[in-house]
Amino acid sequence: MAEPERGARGPDDAAIDLDPRSALHLAIAFVGVALLIGLIRSVPRMLTALAIATLLALALNPLVAAVQRRTRLARTPACAVVLLGLVGLLTAVALLVVPPTARQAADLGDDITEVTKDLGDVPIIGDDLIDADVPKKVDKFLDDLPERLGGDDSPLADVAEGFADGLVAALITLLLAITLLLDGERLVAFTRRLIPRAGRERADRLARLGYQVVGRYVAGSVLVAMMAGMVILVLGLALGVPLAPLAAAWITMTNLIPQIGGALGGVPFVLLGLTRGVGTGVACAAGFLIYQNIENHLVGPVVIGKVVKLSPPVTMAAALIGVSAGGVVGALIAVPVIGAVKTFYLELRPDVTAGPPAPEPAPAPP
Repeated sequence: MAEPERGARGPDDAAIDLDPRSALHLAIAFVGVALLIGLIRSVPRMLTALAIATLLALALNPLVAAVQRRTRLARTPACAVVLLGLVGLLTAVALLVVPPTARQAADLGDDITEVTKDLGDVPIIGDDLIDADVPKKVDKFLDDLPERLGGDDSPLADVAEGFADGLVAALITLLLAITLLLDGERLVAFTRRLIPRAGRERADRLARLGYQVVGRYVAGSVLVAMMAGMVILVLGLALGVPLAPLAAAWITMTNLIPQIGGALGGVPFVLLGLTRGVGTGVACAAGFLIYQNIENHLVGPVVIGKVVKLSPPVTMAAALIGVSAGGVVGALIAVPVIGAVKTFYLELRPDVTAGPPAPEPAPAPP
């Protein structure tokens, strides 16, 4: 029996001939799938950035329009004036806020230690806190904190990475907002040309109504939130509350959430006040509650008014849905969007309350 030649394939041998072009196509397919997966994963972040940019553009557009009217500038220079003013304001706030925040952060540990020594003097629950050995537990936690932060699983690296990601997201959002401010009128004109002529008048009316609801609500909410932050900053600095600038920034952000934002922002402020003593904590709570009542019954109605025309339960439900869907941004968007939808419905629905037209009177007999 003859032996098979060297290098010849037997009947049971299998071989795959891979064409270089097939390998290239396969690599391109893998890269395309990876890019698609990355794009899908980044869609929520992109939508969030676009939503924040839209809200920022809506809030700044009245200022840009006012600058155009007062100075007779074109759109681009007016946007530049407003943005430079905003950057200058933020820079001034940072210069005023960052140094005292750094000093207070350095003294926070000593403040907490002093407060833990006086926990037994707290009315009603002081003895229970001492029996539960709370002061020693707090001191032990503070003593172990540097070791925890310096370990292999230190959260500082995650904080730094999150800060870098947030900085990039803020830059992208700012660029989107500038683009919307500069090209907003052209985008509106382009969208209007896509609508049939017969429906343009109604579309213009609906667009004006929607802009009034969303734009006025967003701009008013941002203004009220900034006022709340400034009041809490002044109150915190006057009472010597540690990290008062950070507490003011937190209240400014949470105050954008309707109905429930006040409580979310006030609790940390009161807790920080308690680190100075029970009296300071009570003063923080009283001052915050007084301002909240002034804001709810005087400042809010004057600045925002009843632009969304929603009942308190509907506003609360919209805020909760918005928070669960998109955090603070979702809550800020949900309420004016639902208000705009209600306005559109009232504008578009047939006039059913008027009833059928009255019959024409019968002609008088000759």
